[in-house]
Amino acid sequence: MRVSDLPRRAVTRSAKLATLPLGFAGRAALGLGKRLGGKSAEVVAQEVQQRTAEQIFKVLGELKGGAMKLGQALSIFEAALPQEIVGPYRATLTKLQDAAPPLPVSTVHKVLTEQLGDDWRENFLSFDDQPTAAASIGQVHRAVWHDGREVAVKIQYPGAGKALLGDFAQLARLGKLFGVMLPGLDVKAVLAELRERIAEELDYLREAEAQHAFALEFNDDPDFHVPDVVAANELVLVSEWMDGTPLSRVITEGTKEQRDRAGLLFVRFLFCSPARVGMLHADPHPGNFRMLANGKLGVLDFGAVNRLPGGYPKTFGQLTRIFNEGDMETVIAGLRREGFIRSDIEIDPDALRAFLAPYVEPTAVEEFTFSREWLQAQAASVTDLRPTNVVRQLNLPTSYVLIHRVHAAGIGVLCQLGTTARFRDEVIRWVPGFADDSNDEALALG
Repeated sequence: MRVSDLPRRAVTRSAKLATLPLGFAGRAALGLGKRLGGKSAEVVAQEVQQRTAEQIFKVLGELKGGAMKLGQALSIFEAALPQEIVGPYRATLTKLQDAAPPLPVSTVHKVLTEQLGDDWRENFLSFDDQPTAAASIGQVHRAVWHDGREVAVKIQYPGAGKALLGDFAQLARLGKLFGVMLPGLDVKAVLAELRERIAEELDYLREAEAQHAFALEFNDDPDFHVPDVVAANELVLVSEWMDGTPLSRVITEGTKEQRDRAGLLFVRFLFCSPARVGMLHADPHPGNFRMLANGKLGVLDFGAVNRLPGGYPKTFGQLTRIFNEGDMETVIAGLRREGFIRSDIEIDPDALRAFLAPYVEPTAVEEFTFSREWLQAQAASVTDLRPTNVVRQLNLPTSYVLIHRVHAAGIGVLCQLGTTARFRDEVIRWVPGFADDSNDEALALG
């Protein structure tokens, strides 16, 4: 299948998605029969949950084109599911993305003509018809702008936006299935928020606005470089070209010193951006970062940003610090006030403390080392599908959907890098509430 065939495959994708509620109904009926046959309700519920999860991720893994972006967005659900379910799904997504064929040259030229005009070639001294990179909804070409600057030209696949939003409309009807897996989660609200954010990612003019804001703020910054926007339209975004060593190569080939430096700058960028730009880069995978020859961290792709005009939520910093102080009563009250624990859900304080402790740990010590082994140990605590597993009782408020996505993905990158650094210093400097206890009483009363 070629990417340009996406719109014509809508019926096939809808058919795949339509199998999900039918499968769930069959499993629910089977579960009732087993309960009548003497199996305990908890055991039956666990079996239904596991099979539901397996089917959801199997179908998502088979969807191609724009639906890959959908699958990536839904990665927020993965933390509550066993690796044997999620692993094959992630492998399928990776395989699909790696194998995504480029647009035919004729289609590339057609998009450029539609977006930049019949004389689009006059904008460039040269244009490479072969893409240098491909993603789920677009591909990047290297070119030289008419003033001599090297540029990256990002072109969105025709029909990818319509296909992706169509998939999401189908998926939004399946909220009940996700509710089976994650009973504490307001699934409908989370899916609605994800759809809005994905719609934003399809808008290259909006992306250009965000990228330009980052480029202005970090112009001549000692730590970071963001290539500025040269030109933009709905389906084409032209930016300054940026050379550098991809973070993925730093992960595999970098020295310990280089990996420590990259990880510290990575965290500093994510934490300082809301305070400095009023936005959080919400797609922190290694492909979007480069280590430059001058020691700076270069940042690409601003399609997914979380607009935080007031900076990081103050409650985030407050609850992190209060957790470190051991006051679980105030932590739980604060989480309820923020919507992380719904009113009808009871939480075991000790189970919640055990679940949160490893993730707060980097902020509690002067220096911390992330590692794959550490991450695997934490993952073991969330692979229990029983309803009593605390992670499955927690909700994800819509205002935290992208923040959660950034933190989950960011921790994964840091563990790949094996970074040792003073992360607590970055939290103290950039996260409101972490070093200020003036509003703790109001938080506890919430």
